[in-house]
Amino acid sequence: MTRFALLLFLLFAGGLSFAAHAADFAQPQPGLHTGGQPSPADLARLRTEGVRTVIDLRGSQEDRGYDEAAEARRLGLKYIALPIAGKDDVTPANAKALGELLRAQEGDVLLHCASGNRVGALLAMDAVARDASRQEALELGRKAGLKSLEPVVVERLAAPEQSD
Repeated sequence: MTRFALLLFLLFAGGLSFAAHAADFAQPQPGLHTGGQPSPADLARLRTEGVRTVIDLRGSQEDRGYDEAAEARRLGLKYIALPIAGKDDVTPANAKALGELLRAQEGDVLLHCASGNRVGALLAMDAVARDASRQEALELGRKAGLKSLEPVVVERLAAPEQSD
């Protein structure tokens, strides 16, 4: 009985681990999956869920653990790199560039950085540029992964070029 209970526990724990990992990506808007660095298995799973494009905000110096661009292409996914190095790259121009990229894609998109923080920051800024209220934009950003960059976003949204 003890071995059977142990086996059930291990199967259950493994299932929880997979479920937690599979839920790592948010879907703040229909067709948009956001989060941190995907694994090769994540890319394959997201492809079966309708993702057709991967937009990677990580810089070339950031270690992904594998060649993400090659893996995405192998799976038949379009791969786009838009490097955002950190808070200094959270700018209206980069938010606009990201928004234009997103709106030009067909099918679902996976938008990621290392944790989702840069993703949420740029999505919030783009939302304000498209006439969302600051509160709505910040809520979208948080749903997409915005955390420690929120003060930067709030500061940049208060800047004159974002108030037009």
